[in-house]
Order: sequence, then C-alpha cells, then structure tokens
Amino acid sequence: MNPEHGLDAAPQGRQPGHNAPNPLQDVAANAAATARYLADIQRVVRGAERHLATLTDETSVHLRDTHLEGDHFWHAKNRARPVEKALRKVLKDAKNLAADLEAAAYSRRAFDENCANTVKERKEKKLEKRRKKNPQQIPAMPAAPPELHKNPESGYASPVSNIHDLRGRESA
Repeated sequence: MNPEHGLDAAPQGRQPGHNAPNPLQDVAANAAATARYLADIQRVVRGAERHLATLTDETSVHLRDTHLEGDHFWHAKNRARPVEKALRKVLKDAKNLAADLEAAAYSRRAFDENCANTVKERKEKKLEKRRKKNPQQIPAMPAAPPELHKNPESGYASPVSNIHDLRGRESA
C-alpha cells in the first residue's frame, strides 16, 4: 500500500489488472520479428492508402457536383477545396507512414548489426593493445649464402651498388 496515496502501486511496465507480459516484447527483442511485424502493418497502411485515394476521388467528384441555387460554376469547387485538402493531407500522411515503417525496420536491423560489429571491434582492439604491450621478438634474418655473391651474371640475385650498372645489357 502506498502511504502517500492510499493505493496499491502497480509494478512498473505493467498496467493494473494485467499479469501477462506485453505480447510485443518478444517482437521487439528480435530484429527479424520486428521487420515482419512492421511489414504487416505496412501492408495494412498500403491497403488503407488505396481506400483513402478512392475516397478522396469520389468525395471530390461528389462535392464538386453539389451545386446550390444561385451558384456560379466555381462556387462548388471553392466549397470543396478545404475537404479535398484535408483528404489529400491524410493520404500524404499514410504514404509517409508506410515509408517510415520501412525505414524503422531497416534501422532495427542496422542496430543489431552495429551491436555485433561493436563486440568484434572491441575484441580486435583488445588483442591489438596486447600486441603493442607485448611485442614478439622478430628473429634475425639468416646470413645470405656466400654463393650468391660469387656469380656476377646472376641478374637480380646479388645487390648492385650503382643504379646505372646494367652489366652489359642493351636495354633497361
């Protein structure tokens, strides 16, 4: 019992009278399930969008055909404009909602990929830090065998002291 209000406090995250966990908890925890759920909602919104487009057209036709006694030809059109504008705004919002649902599904998947990559990057940084603290000793190069220096006609096998020494070649 809450001494300040005299009411039993409901556990956080749940509404009073509901003992079952939120059914969308599992969907929110899985990126693929979230994408499927948002795709289902997007299908519903796209269907509603088609119905709204039809409703907008039919309403426009009906409103513009409603002529009153004493009207000039533009009066019906002018009376219909606010209604048409409101319906176009609803249609535009439905299109934006469908696009935003798709973007949300992409962002959710990107979040999971970013989390997985962050763990890998941290492990790589940790290993690199260890390597820097404890560098391995590189073994010394073995001495070149003496027979490499004996044959001057061996081409690229022996080091040359002068860059212009082409050893009797016609072309470079």
